[in-house]
Amino acid sequence: VIAFLAFISFFPQLVAGPIERATNLLPQFLKPRKFDYALAVDGMRQILWGLFKKMVVADTCATACNEIFADYATKSGGELIVGALFFTFQIYGDFSGYSDIAIGTAKLFGVRLMRNFNVPYFSRDIAEFWRRWHISLNTWFVDYVYIPLGGSRNGKWKTVRNTLIIFGLSGLWHGANWTYIVWGFYHAFLFIPLFLFGLNHKRKDVVAAQSWHPSWKEALQMLTTFCFVVIGWIIFRAENIGQAWGYISRMFCEFDGTFPKHGNTPLIYCGIVLLVEWMQRKKEHAFQIPHRSLFAYRPVRWIFYFAVFVCTYFFMGNQSTFIYFQF
Repeated sequence: VIAFLAFISFFPQLVAGPIERATNLLPQFLKPRKFDYALAVDGMRQILWGLFKKMVVADTCATACNEIFADYATKSGGELIVGALFFTFQIYGDFSGYSDIAIGTAKLFGVRLMRNFNVPYFSRDIAEFWRRWHISLNTWFVDYVYIPLGGSRNGKWKTVRNTLIIFGLSGLWHGANWTYIVWGFYHAFLFIPLFLFGLNHKRKDVVAAQSWHPSWKEALQMLTTFCFVVIGWIIFRAENIGQAWGYISRMFCEFDGTFPKHGNTPLIYCGIVLLVEWMQRKKEHAFQIPHRSLFAYRPVRWIFYFAVFVCTYFFMGNQSTFIYFQF
């Protein structure tokens, strides 16, 4: 009983995930535990990285993004592209940042929560993106909706139907707004061709697993997938379908090949996140730093942590609530 009460009230994952299963948490609560110094240190590193993504990246992007979306009808195509990129990194920094904070906090108590994000913006197709984005929710839908409906065992067209259902529910889970539902079906229609041609389970390895940089083919696949995801986030962010259509159509029709010269500073922080996560893409989180490097020296590590903390503290005055608290 105590273990069950601990499971349903374990505060790090209550508000916005990861959506945990009893099969993962209950065994951890039932077995005796003692303080794990190494796990706690790793948890503090993950919390620091989550705070950086939330306060430095997400909140900075949010300010610029809100200004552009609020007055999109007067913006140039280049400004609208930048605004879409701002929201793309705002929602990632906000949600994955919260997940890192929650997972890191759980580690302080000696509890391991499941990974919720696995560098999704390095995906090579939409199927891979959904294996890397909000993993706990997607696996929940697969286990409790998709498979009970028959999964992919009853022919292609029933599989297409089941796919449309879970993506529609994924959109509806975010709220009773047509933009969320259309966003869900948009991803479904990108996913279904991969299934029909047998490509939806192809990407299970780490991108550029054997080298530091991706191949030209992988780079093109990642760029194409990223562009599709960005368009989807415009639909997600819009207040209604009309605004989404107006934003996207103006973004393409009014683009003259130029971008705004000012106000793009948040993209630098986004680039830092992408660079760090690319370098650490094989790790559980970006601050899981190998000791066979300069960071093997404790003074170097502490200087690095202090610098990140100061940078995060500097942006603390701009913080906003987590986006996914509303869902």
